Amino acid sequence: MSRPSLLLGTPNTPTSRLGTLGIVMCGVLVLLISRLWFLQLEEGPSFRERSERNRLRFQRVPAPRGKLYDRMGRTLVDNLPSFNVVFRPEYIPDLDQTVSELARQLPGIQVVPAEGPFLPDPRRPVDAGIVVARDVDWATVLAVEFSHHDFPGVSIEARSKRAYHMDTLAAHLLGYVGEVSQRELDQSAGYRRGDIVGKFGIEKIWDDALRGQNGGRQIEVDASGKHLAIIEELPSQAGHSLVLTIDIDLQKQAEAALGGRPGAVVVLDISNGEVLALASAPTFDPHVFALGISAKAWRALRDDPLHPMTNRAIQGQYPPASTFKIISAAAALAEGVVTPDTRAYCPGYMQMGARRFRCWRQRGHGSVDLRQALAESCDVYFYKLSRRLGIQAIATYARLFGLDEPLGIGLPYEAGGIIPDQGWKQRQIGEPWYRGETVSAVIGQGYVTATPLQMAAVAAAVANGGTVYRPRVVKQVIATDGAVVKTQTPEVVSRTGIDAEHLRVITEGMIEVVHEVYGTGRRAQVADVRVAGKTGTAQVISGRGGSSQQVARHLRDHAWFVAFAPADVPKIAVACLLEHTAHGGGRVAAPVVQKVLAAYFSLVRQRKEEAGVRPAADRPF
Repeated sequence: MSRPSLLLGTPNTPTSRLGTLGIVMCGVLVLLISRLWFLQLEEGPSFRERSERNRLRFQRVPAPRGKLYDRMGRTLVDNLPSFNVVFRPEYIPDLDQTVSELARQLPGIQVVPAEGPFLPDPRRPVDAGIVVARDVDWATVLAVEFSHHDFPGVSIEARSKRAYHMDTLAAHLLGYVGEVSQRELDQSAGYRRGDIVGKFGIEKIWDDALRGQNGGRQIEVDASGKHLAIIEELPSQAGHSLVLTIDIDLQKQAEAALGGRPGAVVVLDISNGEVLALASAPTFDPHVFALGISAKAWRALRDDPLHPMTNRAIQGQYPPASTFKIISAAAALAEGVVTPDTRAYCPGYMQMGARRFRCWRQRGHGSVDLRQALAESCDVYFYKLSRRLGIQAIATYARLFGLDEPLGIGLPYEAGGIIPDQGWKQRQIGEPWYRGETVSAVIGQGYVTATPLQMAAVAAAVANGGTVYRPRVVKQVIATDGAVVKTQTPEVVSRTGIDAEHLRVITEGMIEVVHEVYGTGRRAQVADVRVAGKTGTAQVISGRGGSSQQVARHLRDHAWFVAFAPADVPKIAVACLLEHTAHGGGRVAAPVVQKVLAAYFSLVRQRKEEAGVRPAADRPF
């Protein structure tokens, strides 16, 4: 029998097993060296880039929004520091467990993810976290910071929040902010997810100026996402501030005069169109939007039958009723249909064919001229006037006074109202115009509608000699260093062309409305001030409504009063509209205007007395 080779050894001997193991180890070593070579040379740059990305993170620094001031330089809207709890899912190993544990340790906060149950969102920038709790208190800030190692990927981020110092005051005018929506992202390349932008009011219309320019910083983070150091920083640039035309003291008085009743008050400077007050009731709290409104709270506002989100001053379109007689009288005088002394007899109605058009006073007004017809708001006088004037002339002069289209105040959703004529009815309804419809239109009923802002502009135009100015709510745009970037100048919408003598006659009639015993607006009288005004009571549904407690609220008439003062040297014009009242314009709207006018002249006197001794206001310049 031959012997086995001593080099190979015999099977299952120690020498044989060591040889096999050596071969295997050599093979493994070759594989490891090959893999190491692949990772270092082939994949090395990629891994180094990923490592650098994990260590460094770009953090956006939102720019502070510009402030809003009233015309006296008093701060209306500012920014305050706020702290949010932010999740960065890429650093969180188990989202559900983190949420549960955070809720257990910090029961005072409610974690509400902004993107559903932390679903991946490819539209979210890689540097942006998910805000899960907004405006948390200082105790929560400390608790999250001290528990950072227990909650990797959970951090506190400081952001500014919008502070509306007057709470709900002027909410419809100032507006509110909120996080940018997908629709807004699609419409503007300048927005990024997570941006806070204007959503309503001045905040929306002037968003580009107020928003400023975001900055950013390159920061170093550890494996859990904790901020270690700032590597590089690009400062943000704060937005411009706005000086508004409104006087916040007068705004307070206007809203107080409304008393929460659904309606609106507009106060204009008759010389340039500046809006001194713009009140709408009921109102809302802009803070709930600034901090992120819940779906429940939004539904409550949206579904409220009183529609608190509607800015009635510029969006509400109502039949102007007898306040429209100002325009009808101007048209009749300009067209030579009547003279100031033309008289008509009012028995309480006017017969036209088979239809009887009634005056608001059933027993009639007797024989009245144009001034008396305005003062007593005689419907029959204007019914008769309409038959000679015609709808086309009425519509032409109404448009000269700024009706039938938005005045361009520079706020969202401004309405233009309706001034009908033959062409309008044919286009909208497909029917010819009937003479009886002119009888309704001449007293501001039928198809005619206008906004409170428009009717304030009508009163202002009578007061200033026939010029309709574009209403303005912003006086100046101010840079952070106090430099004036832009000054808004008066802009004329139209000139009525009404003769000064005719405007004087209308003014005299409006003075009689307030100061004569037969006037319908005596409740608008202000001590030591002559007021020119006009009442109006607008039917909601012809023949079914009224101004009575027995009538269902939604069928009750609207109450109007428009005025300017002082009548001899006018300064301001005011319009008030109250929805669905149990009384007419002279009874409920005139007292509102009286309070506003009294407040205005009181403020004028007070500020004259304080001139030269009062400390400087909190001005932005």
